[in-house]
Amino acid sequence: MIFFATLKIALRALRRNTLRTLLTMLGIIIGVGAVIAVVSIGNGAKSQVEAAIASMGQNVILILSGNVSRGGFRMGFGTAGTLTREDFEAIRREVPGVSGISPEVWSFAQIAAGNQNANTQIRGVGSDYLDIRSWRVTSGANFTEADVRSGNKVALIGKTAADLLFGDQDPVGQIVRIKSAPFTIVGLLAAKGMSGRGDDQDDVLLVPYTSAMTRLTGQTTFRSLNAQASSAALLPSVQNDIINLLRQRHRIGPDREDDFIVRTQQEISETATATSKVMTWLLGSVAAVSLVVGGIGIMNIMLVSVTERTREIGIRMAVGARGRDILLQFLTEAVVLSLLGGCLGIFIGVLSSRVLPRILSSLGVVTLVSPTSIVVAFLFSAVIGIFFGFYPARKASQLDPIESLRYE
Repeated sequence: MIFFATLKIALRALRRNTLRTLLTMLGIIIGVGAVIAVVSIGNGAKSQVEAAIASMGQNVILILSGNVSRGGFRMGFGTAGTLTREDFEAIRREVPGVSGISPEVWSFAQIAAGNQNANTQIRGVGSDYLDIRSWRVTSGANFTEADVRSGNKVALIGKTAADLLFGDQDPVGQIVRIKSAPFTIVGLLAAKGMSGRGDDQDDVLLVPYTSAMTRLTGQTTFRSLNAQASSAALLPSVQNDIINLLRQRHRIGPDREDDFIVRTQQEISETATATSKVMTWLLGSVAAVSLVVGGIGIMNIMLVSVTERTREIGIRMAVGARGRDILLQFLTEAVVLSLLGGCLGIFIGVLSSRVLPRILSSLGVVTLVSPTSIVVAFLFSAVIGIFFGFYPARKASQLDPIESLRYE
């Protein structure tokens, strides 16, 4: 009962000067709203990256060839072809726990069908590639291992490339020319959308890697291999087995650096999301500064309120109110101020998270409101009210009743 009476007095005191109350809450409102909006943008960016990584497939292990140096600069892993067909066959044959493996040969070329043409990405892959990448075929079928061994001129076409060349027609069975070589389309790939780098994954033509290497690129080595472990639990052991096998095959001594790199899907995801996590924390911390500023504003107004109501405090003490009653009253006012500001800030933050993707749609901004960020922001606003409201409340509770009654 005492608490509700104190709350009623606090609300009446805040309602007495509505404009000042709203201006006092403004810092808390902006701070909470900014924290929620910024964290939602960071979570949205993280979810986009994770979705792009997930589109790689399940339990994927990426094997990149070595790097090449030019002018004293190392160009990075994948720039030199140090992975051979023998390496590919050895991993498939000798590493337990590998359920599928496929090379990946990249190239860009002008493709044509009828009177239509387009410059698209050509990927030479193995027959396991679609299973590894969890990529469905919506029409037709995947090419076979026999097609790969024979280097047959067959292809799988992405949705974007199919729309450019054939429009609404079913591309299966059609002929597409790649560098004057005719390839028969045997399957239409399901749409994958944009990658984490902003590339259109559907603007692609998949062909057997043997065909790509002999007829299109002239390469004799691979720059990358995609392997799939039988289960997530086997990922670490499969990764270590691949590393040990390749070091043995490439005759790399104990004190020499690998001429390849092996990364699991989890490691790729953690690396890709690390930057967005750092930026989210950084921007969230900057936004949280306004919460502190709002707390300072609450302290300032509460000190003014104590001064203005000195005589009221003296009267309440004279009729029997104790110091802790006065402290509780002013502390309640400060907490109510911060909590009301926190509720309004949550509303504005969630609303901003819904509106921002529409305003910034051209930039591909995606937001994802986190319940945790809402709870943390609300609790932080309550702590701000208690922390910055305690000093004015304590000062009010320590006023001398006689001196307070004399105050004009």
